[in-house]
Amino acid sequence: MAFIKTPNEPEMFAANRAPAGHVPNFVHTFAARPAVYEAWKQLSRAIQESMDLRRYELATLAAATALKSSYCSLAHGQILADKFYTAEEVAALVDEPANDPVDRAVMAFARQVALAADTVTQADVDALKAVGLSDADVLDVALAAAARAFFSKTLDATGTQPDEAFNGLPETLRKTLTVGRPIHSG
Repeated sequence: MAFIKTPNEPEMFAANRAPAGHVPNFVHTFAARPAVYEAWKQLSRAIQESMDLRRYELATLAAATALKSSYCSLAHGQILADKFYTAEEVAALVDEPANDPVDRAVMAFARQVALAADTVTQADVDALKAVGLSDADVLDVALAAAARAFFSKTLDATGTQPDEAFNGLPETLRKTLTVGRPIHSG
């Protein structure tokens, strides 16, 4: 499940069960630092509350796939497939630019922030504004991508594998979104 051993925290596990009833592997990882996990949840909620959910998920998926984070790619790809697109459409977003120019710009910017934020220029920000994003919208995309880098890198650095439950995703989606560590298998 992970390279590190973490404490058994029944209260934390009970409070952070996935909707399907299992305790996600990342919750086990963060059991050693519950205050950090609570701070992460607060930060994540604050970022999400200022954004349209679909845009947040697109930016997050773009950052996660760029970072080769299977866990985050699978989790956020699943949300996109459940709420906004077909599994095939989500799988296509990994390698093909989105059809919508706003979505395409958001995903490209999120990838750039995740991989090389120091290369972002005024022209990159202006490109987002040219497709209708405000300064606050640009900040939201940057926050979503930067926060994803923290979470993805923490999971990968500790060897935290995606939950076995992701094996239930449609094969096309599961294979395409497994961009780094394999899904945990029992």
